[in-house]
Amino acid sequence: MTRSLGLDIGDKRIGIALSDPQGVLASPLTVITRQNETADIETITSIINQHQVKCVVVGLPRSMDGSLGKQAARVKAFVQNLSSQTKIPVKFRDERLSTVSAKRLMQAAYAKKTRKKARDDAVAAAIILQGYLDEECIL
Repeated sequence: MTRSLGLDIGDKRIGIALSDPQGVLASPLTVITRQNETADIETITSIINQHQVKCVVVGLPRSMDGSLGKQAARVKAFVQNLSSQTKIPVKFRDERLSTVSAKRLMQAAYAKKTRKKARDDAVAAAIILQGYLDEECIL
């Protein structure tokens, strides 16, 4: 398997995670503070090229009942534009509770004073990506 990139796309930030070269372990990489869609996509495609990423996994925000809301529509539109800029396959993954899980992990790991909310976004991206990687290893 090859490297995969995980994205947790929000209105203010995009959390980014990267798998190891074997595609087994996801780690938080960075957080992009949103500027505009063109700049955000350029940053992501640069990371894709730099790390020779072969697959992008994007968290799709669903409501607790499984339906897609306004944020999911924004994420899908962003991903459509990203897909037009790269030939790398982009896959969606249900991200319900990934941000909550990320916050809990970060609270357990760091005192609140040193914890940064933006870092939660990269950890959420790692949780999304790790779930995908775990499923791929089982298949």
